[in-house]
Amino acid sequence: MSIKFRLIALYTLILVFVFVLFGSAVYLITRTTLLDEVDRALSQTAVQLREQTEAFVLGDMAVLSLPAEELDVFQSATNFFVILDTRGNILTKSQNLGDYDVVLDPQGTQKDKYFSTVVHNRRPLRVLTEPLYVDNEDGRSLIGYLQVARLLETQVVLDELQFILLLTGLAAVGLSLFLGALLTHQLLKPLDDITAVALQITRTDDLSRRLPDTGRRDEIGRLTLVLNQTLERLERLFHSRQRFLADVSHELRTPLTTIRGNVDLMRRMGEADPVTLDVVQDELERMTRLVDDLLLLARADTGGLPIQQKPVELDTIFLDVYRQVRSIDHPVNLLLKEVDQVCVLGDEDRLKQLILILVDNAIKYTPAGGAVDLSLSKENGTALIEVIDTGVGIPEEDLPLIFDRFYRVDKARSRDLGGSGLGLSIAKWIAQAHGGGIRVQSSFGEGSKFFVTLPVLSDRGETRISENVSKKAASPPLLEPSR
Repeated sequence: MSIKFRLIALYTLILVFVFVLFGSAVYLITRTTLLDEVDRALSQTAVQLREQTEAFVLGDMAVLSLPAEELDVFQSATNFFVILDTRGNILTKSQNLGDYDVVLDPQGTQKDKYFSTVVHNRRPLRVLTEPLYVDNEDGRSLIGYLQVARLLETQVVLDELQFILLLTGLAAVGLSLFLGALLTHQLLKPLDDITAVALQITRTDDLSRRLPDTGRRDEIGRLTLVLNQTLERLERLFHSRQRFLADVSHELRTPLTTIRGNVDLMRRMGEADPVTLDVVQDELERMTRLVDDLLLLARADTGGLPIQQKPVELDTIFLDVYRQVRSIDHPVNLLLKEVDQVCVLGDEDRLKQLILILVDNAIKYTPAGGAVDLSLSKENGTALIEVIDTGVGIPEEDLPLIFDRFYRVDKARSRDLGGSGLGLSIAKWIAQAHGGGIRVQSSFGEGSKFFVTLPVLSDRGETRISENVSKKAASPPLLEPSR
């Protein structure tokens, strides 16, 4: 069952229910009002008739003395009266009843005043039945009943009202069905357009198409906007996945081609050349690092790479990275500007990997004689890691893309330096997995500034460590370089 049909059916049922309640209330109120007017007139007529009627008892007989002339209300053919004895036999009746000797309301003979509606000869009558009493030595005695009746001309009005209400209800339901179908079609037409476009996108695999913007600001308009944003994101992910697969194929093909060429060379020479073996070894290590990085990112995407959550002294990790990198001979001046004591909640190995990636990239892309400044500070409950270099910088148009996988600003130079284009992607994931973030400021030819923010676990006080003190510290072996 379609939404359109369900909406029309629901609205129609609600309208029918409301109109039935309204019509019933109008009919009952009108009927009660009209019957109350008739009942008041019958009561007045009964009072007048009793006042002009004398009743007394002679022995065992009840004698009723009626006026010589009837009341004016009984001169017409719409008002009647009947007087009955206690056994229900007619003692007297109004002249306009003629030969009609049937009790007006056989069920009305009871001790209390009683109103009823009966039908005689297909004509509705409103009948009032009242007991008649006479005073005697034993008190009051019941001697009979008085029945006063009037033709219910109001029934015609009620029948007409009922017909009008029924006709109006049918017209309202019909109009509701027509307007409901028309309005529902107009309201749900954008959903049909969305469905049609979505089917076309599915059949043609064209994620560049977008749903038409009708300019509406209601729920359907917001749905269109959200779907267009979803399609845009899917398109980016699709192109990113295609580029990712192409980059992976290219990155793996390059070392494999090198290895195959050197193996062929050694086979033709008939001996293992040490230089050639070194080249093969380097390419194998590069391919191993690439595969490890790809496996790490794949596990991170699927949630299969757990992050330990334990207190970590970030300043200790920061100093370890500085000592390890400092121990390597390179033409870049590595400076430790500031280190505050900071404790965070996270994974010690991953945080060390994050810092190593940023420091390694800064050294790689800084020319000889340049400088790389490192600092760790704490502001407003947040740890801030800064890695600032005076290297080649990043063009403005490349800044939004540097955290994408396999993206390189200078692809040929990056490959020569041993990078695979995955390091910053891993760094971003590590920062976000610890509840923090990473951002970059850079201008082409003027160096780059990388900032990492992490939530602080506790305040252990601040201690500044000068560069001279850090130089005297022991230098453990360098961890695996960044990717």
